[in-house]
Amino acid sequence: MREIEWKVLSELMKNARLSDRELAKKIGSSQPTVTRARTKLEKQGYIREYTAVPDFAKIGYRILALTFALSRALNKEEAERARKLLADSVKNKQFEFIMLERGRGLGFDAAIISLHKDYSSYLNVLDWLRQFDFVEVTKIDSFLINLADEVRYRPLTFSFLANHVLARGEKKE
Repeated sequence: MREIEWKVLSELMKNARLSDRELAKKIGSSQPTVTRARTKLEKQGYIREYTAVPDFAKIGYRILALTFALSRALNKEEAERARKLLADSVKNKQFEFIMLERGRGLGFDAAIISLHKDYSSYLNVLDWLRQFDFVEVTKIDSFLINLADEVRYRPLTFSFLANHVLARGEKKE
């Protein structure tokens, strides 16, 4: 990516509501150049969506859960069946998933980030996970964050990440 594209991406991560004219002012470029850069970023998939990050506690969530699970080894057919079951199940449930991904670490191979209005809602996610025969029930663990806690270190925003992305782009040039 070119420097202008890194700057546009970084600024949009901080505030997706910026017009191309406002973006141009912020990064010291022309509006047509910014419009071309934004369009390119969208078409090439660097920008997947525009969104707002709310204060989750203010909209009724009390718990942010980082849940880790270990699944048993699956053959190709079982893995495809598992993917389909999970996709269908998530579509039909009202769980507040932010992310459900495979990975490796801490003795687990799956990570879920979810939001919950209360502890009961969180327990429903654990029950939902246990219904799948490919998840080892004894290997599910969570780290729960109380969103109502008055002591906060760095709540979820994209401003910090935007600065990190911009710095990465500057190093590549």
